[in-house]
Amino acid sequence: MPIYAFTCDACGHAFDRLQKLSDADPVTCPACGVEGKVRRQLTAPTFRLAGGGWYETDFKKDGDKKRNLAGEGGEGAKKAADVAKPDTKPKGDAAG
Repeated sequence: MPIYAFTCDACGHAFDRLQKLSDADPVTCPACGVEGKVRRQLTAPTFRLAGGGWYETDFKKDGDKKRNLAGEGGEGAKKAADVAKPDTKPKGDAAG
């Protein structure tokens, strides 16, 4: 169940409520008791999936291939970078 943030326009009290999507929003402020002044706030999620290691699902069977949703970060990118290194040895002069 999602947690929704609400605020009362009458007294400014802000509160959170754990409720189902199908539940009606509260109409009475728990702090001042005024009806009809409570409204839902627009909030951002408090987590972010970043970095290597975030897979499509961590519950796949051993035979299934895991797909990294974070792209090619982490160990796979390090191995690819090692393979793609240019040859840095100085070339000898042809005149000699």
